[in-house]
Amino acid sequence: MRQFVTIAVNAFMELVRQTVFLVLMAVSSAFIVFLANVYYFALGDDPKMTKDSILAVIFLAGLFGAVLSAASSVAHEIRSGTALAVLSKPVGRVKFLTAKFAGVAAALTLLTYVNLTSALTASKLAFTSYGEPNLTALAVFYGAMALAFAIGGFNNFFLNRPFVSDAVLALALTTTVAFLIINFMETRFMFAEGFENRADPRLIPAVLLILFALWMLAGLAIACATRLDLIPTLAVCSAVFILGLMSDYLFGRHAEPAWRTFSIKTEDLKASPWNDAQRELLTSVVKSHDKNESGRLEPGEESSLTAEDLRSLKAAGLSGSWSARLIYTVVPNWQLFWMADALKGTNTIPTAYVLRAFVYMACYLAAALALALLLFENRELS
Repeated sequence: MRQFVTIAVNAFMELVRQTVFLVLMAVSSAFIVFLANVYYFALGDDPKMTKDSILAVIFLAGLFGAVLSAASSVAHEIRSGTALAVLSKPVGRVKFLTAKFAGVAAALTLLTYVNLTSALTASKLAFTSYGEPNLTALAVFYGAMALAFAIGGFNNFFLNRPFVSDAVLALALTTTVAFLIINFMETRFMFAEGFENRADPRLIPAVLLILFALWMLAGLAIACATRLDLIPTLAVCSAVFILGLMSDYLFGRHAEPAWRTFSIKTEDLKASPWNDAQRELLTSVVKSHDKNESGRLEPGEESSLTAEDLRSLKAAGLSGSWSARLIYTVVPNWQLFWMADALKGTNTIPTAYVLRAFVYMACYLAAALALALLLFENRELS
């Protein structure tokens, strides 16, 4: 256990000592607060647009952070021979790789925490078209960021400590203090969504869900880093990220049975890829078994289908594609972690949903780390 903790802490410190990590944290945090001080002229939806943009920045910053951290923590050590030196001691490959992931996950958590404090600050400062930017609050926040860099420079010059790691840790502290100060300041802006003149606490579960997705990306990045270098790892993870965002459209609707995906009362059926005979069969079956008269069969209503109906629908190719179901299962669905639409009005994200997302993340992460261990087990180190 001590060896595991040592490797994880070393991996974490190696990541926070990298200049690119500090730049990514500082730029994303500063840009998030900047987004709250832009005139959107969105007819009262300015705070909503601000939060959507904030969550997108956090997601993208975490994507690059996960790939860069995994490549630096695993691929670089394999290429430089450091991994061979560590594994020459009584440290197994399983412990080495899982400890590296723990260090990467801790670094991503720190990055996400700083972005969360910036997001909460931005949610307080967001205003409608009738408001104006709060320059005092901006000065407080950006002054706190400058103070973090000054602390890092002071420690480096007078105490001979590493500048980047001290600046990263100071940035986490100063942005938190800045948020607390701004949170108790009087502002002139009104929220159009029921969170007037205060930070929106609903961003906490929304950002927590994004953190779950970033941990999954880190697991995939580590699996790639066992065999690939930085640029190929970034390409693979970016491709998985884009496919996951479009997973419902590309694979989900083809994986689900047609009677659950398309409604016979809307334009969905006309826009479906089925031919006229398939549409006529689907319409007749749904009309005869739809208990709620909603135009589609919900999962609980499928028991009303007879064996003959199921055989007819399957023979007509309306039962869903097995290949689409396989891809839909393998490719992570990032839309499950993107809850920007849930922040509209006074809606909240249920705690039960966050727990289910955590279980999904844990299962997928276990599979990703198992793949990483499989790829790393036979990797020759030199």
